[in-house]
Amino acid sequence: MRNCAEDQVLSPSQEQAVRQQISADAKIQKIDALIRSKVRAGFNGNVLIAQKGVVLYKKSFGLAHFESSSRDSLTIDSKFQLASLSKTFTAVATLKLVEAGKIKLADSIQRFFPAFPYHGITIENLLSHRSGLPNYAYAFEDSMRTNFYKFEKPYPNNADIMRWFATVNPTPQRYNVPGRTFSYSNTNYCVLAAIIEKVTGQPFDQFARKNIFEPLGMKNTWVATTRNDSINQYRTAGYQWNRRIPKDYYDDVVGDKGVYSTVGDLFRWYRALNGDCLIRKSLLTEAFMPRSFERKGNRNYGYGFRMYVDNQNQPEYIYHTGWWKGYNSIFWFSPKDDFVIILLGNRFNRTVYQVRELLEVLHGHPSNAEAESGEVDV
Repeated sequence: MRNCAEDQVLSPSQEQAVRQQISADAKIQKIDALIRSKVRAGFNGNVLIAQKGVVLYKKSFGLAHFESSSRDSLTIDSKFQLASLSKTFTAVATLKLVEAGKIKLADSIQRFFPAFPYHGITIENLLSHRSGLPNYAYAFEDSMRTNFYKFEKPYPNNADIMRWFATVNPTPQRYNVPGRTFSYSNTNYCVLAAIIEKVTGQPFDQFARKNIFEPLGMKNTWVATTRNDSINQYRTAGYQWNRRIPKDYYDDVVGDKGVYSTVGDLFRWYRALNGDCLIRKSLLTEAFMPRSFERKGNRNYGYGFRMYVDNQNQPEYIYHTGWWKGYNSIFWFSPKDDFVIILLGNRFNRTVYQVRELLEVLHGHPSNAEAESGEVDV
């Protein structure tokens, strides 16, 4: 696969011309003032903001670890858990299999997992959060989880969650008719990762590394599980409520979360999404198409990407947020004005999601977007 993230690197003369065109120096001063106000409000993390291929702002603020025994400062290469921002990679990984003809958007879950108890759900339903599936993190009774793993490993993975659903058929009263409405559920992307593993015969982390991370030169990005958790250089820890959050029972379930990355690698991701080598452009356009109009409003969802739509229901902004065990993140870009805002934090702070003033600086005029970019999602 051609590296379309590299294709978009500007020459020095091109960068100088763009900097003048977009009034880069004036924007940098305003961006710095806005980011430092977030730091004063408690933001601890890394920031990268770029427009038309020019990195306007790239800085670190705070600590990677807060304990006195391991207290160290963040660097620009620090790696953060992306939380639900990981779903963008799972969506593209799924679409790569669609493009290769190995799965179809209309395929049911039962094609891959015949014993899965909920019927009528397609790959497309999973991608767009229209399956109606209950969230796996809340669907199983604590006593059942304990009994299920009494003589087994302590942490379930995606295949285990699929086996649980087939064995227990939990909470049917919380299940909605597929396709009826948008209902955000991490189970959708847990199931997609399980399907990817079933179709390819590879663990999800290996498939993502070989087909997305390595071809795009994302050397500081990986999917962390107990089995694949040895890449610890510049790794951060997550903090919330003034304490470090330990490993979670569901940390080995991936697809809905689990990707660690840096602001630099996410800038590569942004450039790849704007290129023409990741997957064919028409298929990526499908991912950026709004698919939820039950409720009037500007927020919508495509295949693995949130969006803020204009009055013609076209995506004005494309983004995803994330929150998981102290980490919170935002990846927000404008197709029209070609800019991207990336904030990764490892001490939960809601200012990560507040981007309206940054949008106004980058556009050079007031933005119609709300002060807060999107609801916090796991």
